[in-house]
Amino acid sequence: MRLLLIEDDTLIAESVTMSLTAVGHTVDRLARAGQAQAALARERFDLVLLDLGLPDGSGLDVLAQLRGTDDDTPVLIITARDGVDDRVRGLDLGADDYLAKPFSLAELRARVRALGRRSQQRVDDRLVLGALVFDPVTGTLTLAGQALDLPRRELRLAENLLRHAQRIVARETLEAQLFGFDAVGSNALEVYISRLRKRLAGSGLAIRTLRGLGYRLEYDGH
Repeated sequence: MRLLLIEDDTLIAESVTMSLTAVGHTVDRLARAGQAQAALARERFDLVLLDLGLPDGSGLDVLAQLRGTDDDTPVLIITARDGVDDRVRGLDLGADDYLAKPFSLAELRARVRALGRRSQQRVDDRLVLGALVFDPVTGTLTLAGQALDLPRRELRLAENLLRHAQRIVARETLEAQLFGFDAVGSNALEVYISRLRKRLAGSGLAIRTLRGLGYRLEYDGH
């Protein structure tokens, strides 16, 4: 998933980013409320991790603006342990969950998984199509029971195609999921698509290109 982390504490932000990227997520980091509001107005994220105490304003203002546009992106509030009133107000404003500092990174990953399941109306963490399985708990991809050792972005590509299995995923969506705020070369996505296609050869799974629309992960069922 593509996550937006809004946190001004550099140590916390780095720890959270490392923990979540290790299991296959793309994490974009911002430290100010104004930056976050601008990013949320122009980009789409699967989940927002929102600190309330920001240097240029309250995270609650970011949340209120987001919900004011009828954007239902899941929001996980990260706040100080004694900020009970802020937590209550955040939940009333439309936050989906909260986590008090200091927190366990394992618990953070579990809450991210839970919010991802809820937003996609799934009961299982795993993403499965044919013999291809992505496990977000461990950040591993297996094909016919064999683990595939993939570079980070190729793994994220496989996860996102599985997340939308048998449906078209727009090129722009995949680029955002793989690269986040990073610059994207004109053929960068095609390179990863080509590599993943080769790995899936002979498995009954295929990545179809639909020109002008995007890509679709398909399974012939045999």
